[in-house]
Amino acid sequence: MKKQITNVDKEKEYKEYVNAKVPKPNYIKNCIWAFLVGGVICAIAQGIMNGLKNSGLDKTDSNTVTVIIMVFLGAFLTGLGIYDKLGKKAGAGSIVPISGFANSIVSPAMEFKREGYILGVGAKMFSLAGPVLVYGFGSSVIIGLLYYFFNK
Repeated sequence: MKKQITNVDKEKEYKEYVNAKVPKPNYIKNCIWAFLVGGVICAIAQGIMNGLKNSGLDKTDSNTVTVIIMVFLGAFLTGLGIYDKLGKKAGAGSIVPISGFANSIVSPAMEFKREGYILGVGAKMFSLAGPVLVYGFGSSVIIGLLYYFFNK
């Protein structure tokens, strides 16, 4: 008597096949790369900030100029295609710093460049960063209101 093959057996066999073929990530290596790249990005920003403070800017102005420079560097390196390659290797180590924010704005804009500057670049520029900005602004307003009402 032959054993009947059911859909459940086929699904189980397919899942086992897929699990055997899917590459397993090396979490330790990925964490080390994220830590190193994120640390290098932060060390560069700290070096820029220290240089600006030593040139005579006060703390607030040097912080502001450092953020502007890091956003510019992130956008510039994205435009050259370097930041995306770095992101594939470093993962969160390249996304978490402020330069990753610039990358999240410039990447979609570059992808839709051929559709024109208004409907392509302008419309798609904030497709990824837009929800992040809305959430950030919205949560800061809510926290500000809570702070105002509870500290009267």
